[in-house]
Amino acid sequence: MSYVKKTWYYLQKNGIKAACLAVWERLEQRRQKPYVFEGASQDVLKKQRSTKVSDLCLSIVVPAYETKDEHLKALLDSVHQQTYSNWELIIVDASRSDSVKNAAEAWKKEFPEDNIRYLKLSKNGGISENTNAGIQVAAGDYIGLLDHDDLLTPDALYEMVSAIEREKKRGKQPDVLYSDEDKCDGSASHFYEPHLKEDFNPDMLLSNNYICHFLVMKSGLMKQLLERPDYDGAQDYDLVLRAMAAGAHFCHVAKVLYHWRCHEDSTAANPRSKAYAYEAGKRAVEDFCKKQGWKVKVSHLKHLGFYRVDYEGSLFEQRKDIGILAGPLPGKRYFNSGIYEMDGSQRFEGLHKGFSGPMHRAALQQDIQTADLRSMQVREELKPLFAQAAEKMQKMDDSQLWIRESSRLCEQVRNLGYRILWDPEYGG
Repeated sequence: MSYVKKTWYYLQKNGIKAACLAVWERLEQRRQKPYVFEGASQDVLKKQRSTKVSDLCLSIVVPAYETKDEHLKALLDSVHQQTYSNWELIIVDASRSDSVKNAAEAWKKEFPEDNIRYLKLSKNGGISENTNAGIQVAAGDYIGLLDHDDLLTPDALYEMVSAIEREKKRGKQPDVLYSDEDKCDGSASHFYEPHLKEDFNPDMLLSNNYICHFLVMKSGLMKQLLERPDYDGAQDYDLVLRAMAAGAHFCHVAKVLYHWRCHEDSTAANPRSKAYAYEAGKRAVEDFCKKQGWKVKVSHLKHLGFYRVDYEGSLFEQRKDIGILAGPLPGKRYFNSGIYEMDGSQRFEGLHKGFSGPMHRAALQQDIQTADLRSMQVREELKPLFAQAAEKMQKMDDSQLWIRESSRLCEQVRNLGYRILWDPEYGG
């Protein structure tokens, strides 16, 4: 039923042609192998419980408001089952009733060893203010944000702490960590739509809050930034954008550690339930760009929660970090992205024209490693490198050599400290 609603809203917003393409793409996706959530085995979980990986304490902040008993108990159960034991759970309750309070107190009686802190607010100040109340009293080294009706996998905290320690051994102190996620139905018995995310990609983050759940941030940084009530609905998006602006080191934990519960009132199942959130997200992107000194126009894409940034005047003048602007190549039936992977394959290969790809990534501006020389523009100081590569390529008939030369140029540009920005509306 949620798919039907989404299709109807999409039709109203974007017209019949775009809606037909979206339905066609959805049907093609459903023909693929069904998703089955495969969490860590019991043997692995047992080993994690007996292995000390760190002394770090993780605070989990849960802003709650009239949470259904069964949802809150399921959340508490998911935290109780964590294989990493050095945590505290802070429930920030803005409810009018005592249902959340009673559930928290009952849990503390049953499991007195669990470090659960209950904070009752005198008023409901909105999601940002309520969350900030929990952030400010958190005692952990890192703080994770968990929605009141969602679930963590049993190894979520263990995997986060392990990633922190791995990064520290590499000489990098992670400021922000995030995991892959999926969705579950109201009873948390069916899991679907896995979101297997990109490693940190600044321009993709300007297109969409792909980081989302499970978000963990260094305590000092989160307490410094806090969430801003003016961006309620997209407060987490605004938070990570400001962390990016502050130069935070992001770390992607490439495992599904978070189940996003979908029900009638949730954004995941009903896009119109929080339409204001998408406007707040747009304003958060605009605010980020303004503080960078960029003159831009931010607009909504066809899919809710996805944005486009258009630069006024020269991109290269405004974005000193961009060395190459690249785009797709012409194609009739299939989308020809011109983005090459390490093995020489093309990203989005086999995607029909008009489709947006997994998580709509084929429609998003994003940073890439390697683009095709036939559909790129370079900044002025890099034109000699481009000319050399173009001259070599005029003498080549072998497509693999063509890709190799494109890769070599892009690697040279990246080694000079520049990014390669891919724009689906540039070129073909």
